[in-house]
Amino acid sequence: MNATLGTLFVALGLSASVVGVVVVAYGLATRNPALVVRSRVAVGFLAVAAVGQVAAMERALITRDFTVAFVAEHGSHRTPALFNVATLWSALEGSILLWVLVLVGYVVLVARRFRDHLDDPMVGWTLLVLFAVCTFFFLLLAGPAHPFGRFNPWPGYDGPGPNPLLQNHVLMAFHPPVLYLGYVGFTVPFALAVAALATGRLGEGWLLEARRWTLVAWGCLTAGILLGAWWSYEVLGWGGYWAWDPVENASFLPWLTGTAYLHSVMVQERRGMLRVWNLSLLCATFSLTILGTFITRSGVLDSVHAFTESAIGPLLLGFFAAVVATTVGLIAWRGDQLRTAGSIDSPVSRTGAFLANNLLFGAFAFVVLLGTVFPLLVEAAQGNRISVGNPYFERMTMPIGFALLFLMAVAPALPWSRTSAELLSVRLRWPAVAGAGAMLAGVLLGSRGWAPTLAVGLAGFAVGGAVRQLLLAVGARGPRGLMGRSSGGMVVHIGVAVVAVAFACSSAFVRQAEFRFTDPGDRASFADHELVFDGVATVQLSEKTEVRVAVLVDGHRYLPAISVFPFGGQTIGTPATRSTLRDDLQLAVLAVPDEESSATVVRVTVQPLVLWLWVGGAVMAVGTVLAAIPMDRRRDEVDVSSVDEVAS
Repeated sequence: MNATLGTLFVALGLSASVVGVVVVAYGLATRNPALVVRSRVAVGFLAVAAVGQVAAMERALITRDFTVAFVAEHGSHRTPALFNVATLWSALEGSILLWVLVLVGYVVLVARRFRDHLDDPMVGWTLLVLFAVCTFFFLLLAGPAHPFGRFNPWPGYDGPGPNPLLQNHVLMAFHPPVLYLGYVGFTVPFALAVAALATGRLGEGWLLEARRWTLVAWGCLTAGILLGAWWSYEVLGWGGYWAWDPVENASFLPWLTGTAYLHSVMVQERRGMLRVWNLSLLCATFSLTILGTFITRSGVLDSVHAFTESAIGPLLLGFFAAVVATTVGLIAWRGDQLRTAGSIDSPVSRTGAFLANNLLFGAFAFVVLLGTVFPLLVEAAQGNRISVGNPYFERMTMPIGFALLFLMAVAPALPWSRTSAELLSVRLRWPAVAGAGAMLAGVLLGSRGWAPTLAVGLAGFAVGGAVRQLLLAVGARGPRGLMGRSSGGMVVHIGVAVVAVAFACSSAFVRQAEFRFTDPGDRASFADHELVFDGVATVQLSEKTEVRVAVLVDGHRYLPAISVFPFGGQTIGTPATRSTLRDDLQLAVLAVPDEESSATVVRVTVQPLVLWLWVGGAVMAVGTVLAAIPMDRRRDEVDVSSVDEVAS
């Protein structure tokens, strides 16, 4: 029943997306806007199909319908309810279902947003691109990633459940959906960019919508990345949260190019410059989401984040190549119309600072992309497996990060045109004092080494500049001064500075040691903490067996554990973490008594300021919401029919 329903919904979605492509393309080719308007019906069927196929799979998971092959391979009676629902996105086929659900959700929002302008060619081309992307992903569901294959379970059959690592923390239920909201959300600004290129309407009018959709996707991707880092920190027990894993980088790359676009688009809006660059950034951001999907789902690498090898890898790579070729061709085709007469009045201006900002973000993205794909290229060319480790990423990205922090402080204080040294000194005086004070405070609190100390100083400089801008805005408009793109961006800058300090200090000053305990009452001292071993206990849960190790730290009892999943074939650690504003202490069990040894081995990790990573992320989320609030509602009204035309 569930397999049949799911297959029918996949067929319905594929049919609706193909019909949408044909109807909209024919309407645009024949200049018949009525046909484009009728594509609303296809959008409705797409919504029914996307919701229906996910509902059918969730019903199969909840009822443990092992006649569905996906449920037989990844479901289990022992899986707790929350993780049973989250099993949908724990494996490749289900993750494509979630991807399609989010994608169709954005299509519905676009159709509703432009419901009064569906006869406009700009909207028609936008819908055409979205229907084409939907067609590709529904083809995956109908072919190599079909999730509703059949299985004939024998009496008493029970599946293995999802990957044990993916059912060991509640964040698994939230991290992937939030990440997908950002990842998939970049499809909409990409579609708007292609529509602008296809129609030749390359003025600044379309940027308002593209910026708005980009901001939403960027905010969700930011939250998803930070939730993923938090999950890694809480679950893997290695004493870290970011390892420059290729799959982590796959989500970070579109974040970098999306961030660059959100800055450079302001130059185009104010000065009419960077049209080619901004269109390229939007197209590159979407292309990187497809490349990241290929890296994650092709089986070309081994990672805790990656899915198993499948046949969709070549299809994703082909789709990526098609997207890149199409967008490069469109930009080259419109090259003459994209030229502008604008120029930079002075390098020491906000325009110059934003250009430098974009160059740095571009360099950052190139460094990360090179370190991510180089091992894959070597393996494809020579058959040898190599890896690019943390030292490469840290050495190459550190100077870029410092430069970005500096520009983050200076750029808001600069006027768009020329400035004077006197004006600049007035505007940067208090931010500079804040930076010097932060650096001094860091040294007094124990910061050692030039890199973390410089990071603290530059972050203080950036926070001082952002706070100055916010105070000016509140002084001019009252509490409403905190809302809007400019002030919201300043709040985001504060969050970024907090994250930068936490990242630099927690990485530079981490302390880690391993201790062997034999008998209850054994003691150890580490990093000004007193540890007392209090024994081992075994706890049987429905889905796993936990061997819990009781350790008293400064009189407080913690229970790190090793979890054994009998049907998952894995034994994984479940660390215990104590977080304070000053530092985090994490306990991870490395070994418990067995036939060969009577010792219990516990790894202790002490890191400063880790909690501030999540605080900074929350501040960034608040800033994103504030930036999304329009200050001038009349200006923010949708009117695609008034998009500026550029004469050829």
